[in-house]
Amino acid sequence: MAFPTHVNDQITDSITQANTKVLGDAPQIEMGNLYQATEQALSDAARNAADARAVTAMGVATLDARDAPRPAAPTKRARKGTR
Repeated sequence: MAFPTHVNDQITDSITQANTKVLGDAPQIEMGNLYQATEQALSDAARNAADARAVTAMGVATLDARDAPRPAAPTKRARKGTR
């Protein structure tokens, strides 16, 4: 310590070392948090993209089925003997 205190030097040294360890670990912990948050955001984006693609495909299929040409109405049979 820079100045004498009433506290035992071993106690101040142990507290200083503990504080140094916490400060030294902080960057690694923050990078871990960043990686985890990034992974979560990317997985959410991928899931949203897959859901949007499925919804789009379903909408297109619905529109295609709705606008499909209907079969022609049956015609009257030709009379016998006419050509």
